[in-house]
Amino acid sequence: MKISYNWLKDYIATDLTPQQLEEVLTQTGLEIGGIEEVESIKGGLRGLVIGEVLTCEKHANSDHLSKTTVNVGTDEILPIVCGAPNVAAGQKVVVATVGTKLYSGDEEFVIKRSKIRGEESKGMICAEDEIGLGASHDGIMVLPADAVVGTPASEYFKVESDFAIEVDLTPNRIDGASHIGVARDLAAYLKQEQEIAYTKPSVDAFKTDDHALEIPVEVGTPEACPRYAGVTLTGIKIEESPEWLQNRLKAIGLNPINNVVDITNYVLFETGQPLHAFDAAEIKGSKIEVKTLAAGTKFTTLDESERELHEDDLMICNAESGMCIAGVFGGIQSGVKESTTSIFLESACFDPVYVRKTARRHGLNTDASFRFERGTDPNGVIYALKRAALLIKEIAGGKISSDIIDIYPTPIEDFKVELSYSNVKRIIGKDLGAERIKLILEGLEIKIDQETENGLSLSVPPYRVDVRREADVVEEILRIYGYNNIEIPALVNASLQYSDPHDPVKIRNLMAEMLTAQGFNEIWSNSLTKASYYENGETYKDQHTVKLFNPLSNDLGVMRQTLLYGGLEAIAYNANRQNPNLRFYEFGNCYFHNNTDYKDDIIKNYREEEHLALFVTGQKEKENWTNKESESTFFQLKTYVENLLVRMGLRAQNLKIDSFNNELLSEGLVYATRDGKTIVKFGIVHPKLRKHFDIDNLVYYADLYMDNIILDQKNNQTLYNELPKYPEVKRDLALLVNKSLQFGEIRDLAFKVEKKLLRSVDLFDVYEGNGVPDGKKSYAVSFTLRDDEKTLKDKQIDKIMQKLIFQFEKEFEAKLR
Repeated sequence: MKISYNWLKDYIATDLTPQQLEEVLTQTGLEIGGIEEVESIKGGLRGLVIGEVLTCEKHANSDHLSKTTVNVGTDEILPIVCGAPNVAAGQKVVVATVGTKLYSGDEEFVIKRSKIRGEESKGMICAEDEIGLGASHDGIMVLPADAVVGTPASEYFKVESDFAIEVDLTPNRIDGASHIGVARDLAAYLKQEQEIAYTKPSVDAFKTDDHALEIPVEVGTPEACPRYAGVTLTGIKIEESPEWLQNRLKAIGLNPINNVVDITNYVLFETGQPLHAFDAAEIKGSKIEVKTLAAGTKFTTLDESERELHEDDLMICNAESGMCIAGVFGGIQSGVKESTTSIFLESACFDPVYVRKTARRHGLNTDASFRFERGTDPNGVIYALKRAALLIKEIAGGKISSDIIDIYPTPIEDFKVELSYSNVKRIIGKDLGAERIKLILEGLEIKIDQETENGLSLSVPPYRVDVRREADVVEEILRIYGYNNIEIPALVNASLQYSDPHDPVKIRNLMAEMLTAQGFNEIWSNSLTKASYYENGETYKDQHTVKLFNPLSNDLGVMRQTLLYGGLEAIAYNANRQNPNLRFYEFGNCYFHNNTDYKDDIIKNYREEEHLALFVTGQKEKENWTNKESESTFFQLKTYVENLLVRMGLRAQNLKIDSFNNELLSEGLVYATRDGKTIVKFGIVHPKLRKHFDIDNLVYYADLYMDNIILDQKNNQTLYNELPKYPEVKRDLALLVNKSLQFGEIRDLAFKVEKKLLRSVDLFDVYEGNGVPDGKKSYAVSFTLRDDEKTLKDKQIDKIMQKLIFQFEKEFEAKLR
């Protein structure tokens, strides 16, 4: 949000420079994002002066040019060649001298000394559009005869220089979304050192002139509209706003429209209270109703877009149809037009949730919705209404033609807070003293209802939607006192703490470092995702999806159950931009509804799990002079997974391993602990799923269950062994087995048969196809043997392998290929 430096000084008399103001406001919690100098006319008319045309004659070498001499108040009379048809001797004109910058939109050019058709020209006599004072280019601008020669044009035209200050508002500080709100904070801070206060323009002059236009109001949805007020004005004239009002709006980046609309915008940025002016002639039936309309009702907004209303969209209606989406956007028919002579001026307080949902549904973000979504001041509604009505009466003429209608059935009370002096000292870390605390609270308009020796009973005004607890009040006191004014203590007390060696943060960092070192990039997906991903799912069922009550959009309607879909979105995005060779990892939580309905403890209905996802796709290595191009494989991903597990103290031989497939992964393995806790599932993403995301390359995906990994690691002890003195021996078997047999069963049986010398069992190939009978598959299995006391001999090795083959044939009907 932008505020104007000059405008701000209408409410508080301060001599702080814009830079000093930036420092103070940032310290008090209204962080300044930047300061930009702005002028009512671009360039500030620098280099332009008032001149007098002394002579004017036709150019000898041109039919349309004139040769003039111009007095600009210096010792030198300037020769200027001019192409305007209306130039004549004796005129007072605006002259751009040599070196002056003129602007045409975003382009600029410099006036230079030149020769035009052989005649010297030392400047330029300007038309109004050439210097930003209008749009006419029919001829040069001719000034009144009393214009003083030599007067700088900026002084003659009263060019206003200002500073636009960008305030980076946090969502809780909507009280600072106005010039008066900023002035209030500034006064509270400065009041600690000087006598100063901010002032609001008086509305005491407000009175009803007649009752020529009475428009009754009915609020049919009071829960969505706690307060609604309005007043009518008649006999107004719609025209351009006065220069001072236009300058105020231009300084903060708003384009003036007409006097009435400009006044509603002016009061919005002055007070923070949105207003809306309806053309009274468009209020059918001379009645206003605040209500919702039937779902599917068509409504055309000011931007000429036809929108389909939701049943919960609050509308401002006449007796026949909707006129405005309450708190969000006006309708195309009911707005103020050049022909408007009477208006109904609205000032209201709408429920933030209603406005936020409506704005999101229709993709609208306006200055009004920005404020209503965060909570406006219900007690500022009437002041803003009176302020705008008086300005309209002053600038646009007319009369106030009704009493104020104010529908406020349930007034919103101040927030009651008990403040303890001891807690202020404890939280801030410094004793500010009771008097300073009371001074700051007074500056923030927090009322002191009662004072005791130990603290204060306070009433916090409703516009401070973020101040409802004692800690919130202490934060207010601290920010106004100044964070930088809290001294750093000379003594820092600390206690020794035991550092858990199985700290989840350390574990995550260790795994991330390993993956990054192997060429992975970390991604971060939104935990909100599409509900359609889980419709008709088998692995992740729709009934276990955690759904949002107020989703931001259809694409962000549920909490994710898996990291798979977010990763595939990232892969598709990169692949569509010529970046197909990818290795991603992501740490993230997944969320599940347990399909239960506990009433006494709602939390029991949900669970949350942490997962680590790995994605590998495209080429393993690009072709270069030493390596040929090669595609990523399942076993590449398997290596990454097992390296991570080994680093976490989880060796594959100590885990149960099974194969699986489902609608997400066409082929895969699952590693689990002996007691059945899943450690990781990984495999090849199903072709149908890849097609859904429009991904051509194979994608390999691993899902590591971080909660189980961390828990299992805590139950493990790290043991150290000497490096083996004697060599390992490897033997391979190609086994023809039933298709239903899992590798884990082969591995488990092998370790039962040989417990002493067998070190590892690995599957390095699976084959089905030509030469393999139906219902069978070929497993290529590697066995690693080692004796830590002596070198193995061939007889020992052969004996062990024969025992293994015998048991495989007996238990699994396996045959050697």
